[in-house]
Amino acid sequence: MSNVIVETKQVTRVFASGDVEVNALRGVDLRVELGEFVAVAGPSGSGKTTLFNLIGGLDTPTGGEVLIGGAALSGMKRKELSRLRLDKIGFVFQAYNLIPVLTSYENVEYPLILKGIGAAERKRKVEELLSAVGLQEMMHRRPMQMSGGQQQRVAIARSLVCDPVVVLADEPTANVDSETGAALLELMRKLNVEKQTTFLFSTHDPMVMKAARRLIRLKDGAIESDVRQDGEIS
Repeated sequence: MSNVIVETKQVTRVFASGDVEVNALRGVDLRVELGEFVAVAGPSGSGKTTLFNLIGGLDTPTGGEVLIGGAALSGMKRKELSRLRLDKIGFVFQAYNLIPVLTSYENVEYPLILKGIGAAERKRKVEELLSAVGLQEMMHRRPMQMSGGQQQRVAIARSLVCDPVVVLADEPTANVDSETGAALLELMRKLNVEKQTTFLFSTHDPMVMKAARRLIRLKDGAIESDVRQDGEIS
């Protein structure tokens, strides 16, 4: 059985802006295996967000193919893509994207409700994950009652609650201070090691780039370099 979790084959994405075509991605070939801890870096306009939107099934390529766990996204209907995102892809957004009227417990529980998971199993999983991210004392607080770092921890717990094959983290340290960012990276590294969760980061943050065990640099919509490294958090 293949350990390849994410694969893109000669993926292109062209956007039309009036009479002008913008080549956001130019033939990207990428393979990410189970348990990897990967950062995708590059300047604004390099194609990071576009690539992540394609991997997450939020957008479709102009050419080429995206596969998650060996399944091609191109042949999937909207409902199938929604189910794939729910079952196999965890998202950690730069702006957290928590539901403001729900508590941290309810935000993490919500994807399990969508999946039809029973109450006892939901309670077990939510409490386990909130404990893992150090928020067992804040289960009943709403997002506005929490710091940015605490909200991001809730978002990380929510991204993991359905046991995804990959977590896509878009600038996860962008809205927190460096100390909180380092703590979040330590947390994600711990989850990566203990649960073999695959993490794929989009980032401008040198700390995230240094922490990754594999650093991919994008430039002008193409992979400029792809390097394995030790991965240090400082």
